[in-house]
Amino acid sequence: MPAIHRGLAPATAFFALALTSGLVGPSSAAALEGNAERGKEIYHACEDCHTIDDNDVGPKHRGVVGRRAGSVPDYAYSPELKSSGIIWTEQALNRWLQNPQAMVPGTRMAFQLEDPQARADVIAFLKQYAKIEK
Repeated sequence: MPAIHRGLAPATAFFALALTSGLVGPSSAAALEGNAERGKEIYHACEDCHTIDDNDVGPKHRGVVGRRAGSVPDYAYSPELKSSGIIWTEQALNRWLQNPQAMVPGTRMAFQLEDPQARADVIAFLKQYAKIEK
């Protein structure tokens, strides 16, 4: 084992080695810098169910960053999401986009973005509409 890892517990040494060798990296979009232009392109996949300004299969996304989950007027949320108490922070959106069913079992959304950079980019795109009212 390299000298920098001597004396560490085996699990700690393995993680340190993996981190310094590039085997692991940031696991969340919150740790990555998002690019809103790339996010706009990726967001097209969301448009099967969502738009920025109108409720559709899913609720509108204008103002989603900082909003309480289940609070858009005139949208019929699942009871699970409506009662979740989630505030859509960047961290919460990251977890949601990674696996909405794991975050709120019983929710209707099944779409997942596995790539952490893609999630960071979509969140950066959505942040542009955080406080803009139409």
